[in-house]
Parts: sequence; C-alpha cells; structure tokens
Amino acid sequence: MGTVVSLTVASSIYAQTAVDELESAVEVVEGIFAHLDLTFSLYRTGSEASRLARGEITLAYTSETMQELYAEASEWRLATEGAFTAERPDGILDLSGIVKAHAMREAALSLRALGLGNWCLNAGGDVLASGSPGPTAHEPWLAGVVDPLDRRSLLGAFPLASMNALATSGSAERGEHIWAIGGAPPEFAQVSVGASDIVTADVLATAIVAGGTRTLDQAVEKWGADVLAVRRDGTLLATPEFRNAA
Repeated sequence: MGTVVSLTVASSIYAQTAVDELESAVEVVEGIFAHLDLTFSLYRTGSEASRLARGEITLAYTSETMQELYAEASEWRLATEGAFTAERPDGILDLSGIVKAHAMREAALSLRALGLGNWCLNAGGDVLASGSPGPTAHEPWLAGVVDPLDRRSLLGAFPLASMNALATSGSAERGEHIWAIGGAPPEFAQVSVGASDIVTADVLATAIVAGGTRTLDQAVEKWGADVLAVRRDGTLLATPEFRNAA
C-alpha cells in the first residue's frame, strides 16, 4: 500500500513480557498489511488488482476479499451520493480508498484476539486506537493533525475517546489523487474525520475532499462524524470536537 505503519502498545506488565507481547502484535499487523498489499496494490504487476485492471480476469473470478471490498465500496458510493467511488476516471477499479482502513479494521480484531486492550495503530497518518496510553482509563490517545500549509506545524491534537478513529485525506502528502465531483479542483486541501470506526472515518475524509461542503454537511448529519476541513486558502471548517482540540 506504499505507506508507513506503526503500532504503539501501552502495557504495565513485566518488561520482557511486554516486549514479547509487542513483537507478537507487530508480527500479526505486518502479516495483515502484507497480505492485502499483495492482493490490492496496483503497483505490483502480479497482484490481483493489477490483473483485474489489465482485463486478465473479471471481478466475478477474483478472491472473496476483493469482491467483499468492492461491494462495501459500492455501498459507500451510494451512501455518499457518488462522492466516494472506487472507479478511477479511466475506468480502472482502485480500492485503495478503502483497503487501508480495512487492513486497520482487521488488525484491530487480531490485536483484541491477542488480549491487547491499550494500543494505537497509525497507517500513513490514519489512526485507530483502543483503550488508553496511561495508567488511568480516562486518559485518551491523542492524534495530531498536521497543517497542510506548513507540514512542521500541527492544527491540533484530536482525542481518540468515543471517536476512536481518525483519518485524513487531501493533497498535502500525495498530491492531487482524489477525483473531485465535476472534475474541478477540490474545495479542501485537507480533511480529517473522527468516527467510531476507521472505515467510516477514511471513506468520509475522502468523500468530503471529493464532494466539498455539501458532503461535509452530510457526514456530520448522517454519520455524526467530527470534521476538520482546511480550505486551499488556509481557512478552517471544524465541528466542536475539533475546535476544542485546537
């Protein structure tokens, strides 16, 4: 997926046990991301996604995971009224807008299966957290939101409490890679979304970049998401949770 993944595990147990626990967790997370990358990467010529793009296979003959994520992406396309889509303008199916979040979702299930309750997973700036980093359960993990106009600065630190997932989309890191509705340049340079699950956060962040203010309003009203959107001139639109975090 061409992204850096980091995992932080908070533990109060004996040091060596904590190290073993972390090593097991990292191994599980690495395995999930590596497997999905082999399937969905359009940069790997032999991946299932690349073979599908070249027309060597059809969707009906792809893996169960490919079909399930395509179905999920299609549901999001309908729900966001086309603001989120897995079809590129050239017609190629590109599930990268949902597969990273899916990998994080799967990693969370595996970490919980290992008995880990306090951890924070960061995949290319998208963050999913569980529990607390400190000795008290009331202390939330904090996820920093970088200023797209000055990458050395933060716009704020979002607390991952009831909303335990934060995803950011825009042009600051990867250039113009989101297909805006109507073909015009996106209204927002960067959008961060806090939600109760990482797929919702990631999809809505991308959808708001593509759909603009109308989709932002829909994300807040329909999904109860927290949103911080940065316009190209640097002005901000923020829901209360983000305003309190700034």
